[in-house]
Amino acid sequence: MSSDQRAARIFGVLFLITFVTSISALALFQPVLDDPAAYIAGGGKDNQIYLGAFLELLLILANVGTAVVLYPIVRRQNEFLAIGYVAARIIECVFIAAGIIFVLGVVSLRQDSPDAADLAVSLAQLKDWTFRFGPGFIVPFGNGLILGYLMYTSGLVPRWMPWLGLIGGPLLLIGSIGVLFDVWDQTGPASLLVAPEFLWELFLGIYAAVWGFKASSPILRGDRRTDAQPA
Repeated sequence: MSSDQRAARIFGVLFLITFVTSISALALFQPVLDDPAAYIAGGGKDNQIYLGAFLELLLILANVGTAVVLYPIVRRQNEFLAIGYVAARIIECVFIAAGIIFVLGVVSLRQDSPDAADLAVSLAQLKDWTFRFGPGFIVPFGNGLILGYLMYTSGLVPRWMPWLGLIGGPLLLIGSIGVLFDVWDQTGPASLLVAPEFLWELFLGIYAAVWGFKASSPILRGDRRTDAQPA
């Protein structure tokens, strides 16, 4: 197996890890996010929240890993966008890390200040804001448009697949803007607009993990890039 195909499979596995960790962490955080005031006043499920925080730390590592592993390959196609994808992943992880701190802050209040219900609600709302601006506004550009364009122009995956990202990225952005300005609820139309981006990332992770990248791609064959971007 060539180093490029090994990197492709690592990229795919890391992408799938981001799915497992992000969805699992969100489910584990629900006691805090649903009713933070009741959480600090009640018995609490601190170990459950700690597990969610640990999974989000793994999510951060996997997010950055996808960009670092992919960069040496896609830089042959467009170095500027390859760097842009790395930057987008790092910015997304900054929001995720901030969200972890806010959730753990609620746990600390339960242990030390169980009467601070208002502060607990504020911390939970801040966690919600990190989700809106991280996955809500950075992912459409990073995973949707930048990664979608790189995969489409490089031919590393079947040409139909990146269209899910190129279409899904703007749709996710529209959904997030609507939520930000109270046009609709996050569980309403916005949840439907997430679907193409969700499928794009899922299909990309599975394809790369199982089959690697297409050997017929010009940048894997060593041909010149298909764009006009200078090295």
